[in-house]
Amino acid sequence: MTKQAENKSLQKLANLQRQHKGLINLMPLQTGGILTDAAREALIEFGDGYSVCDFCEGILCSVTNPPIRDFVQELLPQFLGCEVATITHGAREAKFMVMHSLAQPGDSILVDANRHYTTVVAAERVGLNIIELPNSGHPEFRVDVDEYIQFIKKHAPKLILLTYPDGNYGNLPDAGRLGEIAQEYNIPYILNGAYAVGRMPISMDEIGADFIIGSGHKSMASAGPAGVLGMKKKWEASVLRKSGKYSKKEIELLGCTIRGVPLITLMASFPYVKERVNHWDEQASKAQWFSAELEKLGFTQLGERPHRHDLLHFDAPALYEISKRVRERGYFLYKELKERGIWGPQPGMARSFKLSTFAADRQQLGFVIDSFKAILNKYS
Repeated sequence: MTKQAENKSLQKLANLQRQHKGLINLMPLQTGGILTDAAREALIEFGDGYSVCDFCEGILCSVTNPPIRDFVQELLPQFLGCEVATITHGAREAKFMVMHSLAQPGDSILVDANRHYTTVVAAERVGLNIIELPNSGHPEFRVDVDEYIQFIKKHAPKLILLTYPDGNYGNLPDAGRLGEIAQEYNIPYILNGAYAVGRMPISMDEIGADFIIGSGHKSMASAGPAGVLGMKKKWEASVLRKSGKYSKKEIELLGCTIRGVPLITLMASFPYVKERVNHWDEQASKAQWFSAELEKLGFTQLGERPHRHDLLHFDAPALYEISKRVRERGYFLYKELKERGIWGPQPGMARSFKLSTFAADRQQLGFVIDSFKAILNKYS
């Protein structure tokens, strides 16, 4: 690389900006992670390195200034409906921690077919046999948790996991019923609530799970990466076991997890997040209304009906037909929406697309609906 080219590259790094800042945000990975004003202030205040560790005595979750101990040991367990909680680098790391602590290579884990890819990768990293419970297929892709029973009898899994909701269709299977099944067969039950914790009311204890996993950057208004893990007290000694040489350091957490910006924004947003879950009925109603309006345009909502989550997936045959005859192909939809101040469907996707109504109000969503109408009329 020439000196001129190097300087040009360095200049790019010094002037980073987001293309989608200020747009109506329908991006499923982002709508639940938009920072609060308090989190933005805390981000600047604690942005330098490990600034949350100024008064650390060796255990991150015991730091009192800032009040990490109160957050992790008191507030999080109450919020998650669990006995013990900790913070992780994300939901995927939390899943791996549990699998690695409770199972051995060659053991089996039973998961739903709507699982996130990181569930599989985490299990592969541990060396587990992955047994998938099929969904009902197109168009609803439902998971019937009662079908776990026959797979439990056949495969004798060491662990079972349910995705609640899944990131593709926003389906909410009967997590409580699976809790009853898990207890009946005495199998540890992991609930992956990456798109639930922080968006909607949810309690590990009421569901009957052994573990509950959340994502700070997906659903708890924090910078990423950040995750939370709640568990029953009986699993603490296994999952949060300490190093033999460094007695303050938890092995599965590699001593400490998120420091600095991810943790401090997770904490700063928490009062708002704790309150916003009380308005989940409004969120679900808004998503159902939006879905019905898009279906009037010829789109087909995939997933459960009536839909009970803000994550939505649509088949859009009319948009696909347009994409086959325009120069931009599938990218035309991204371009048209961006020009109208809307960010959501993945660039390049037109045949089907996912979005989330969580961060937009009804007036903004009305504008989105009108924008889809305008796009269809433009190419008709």
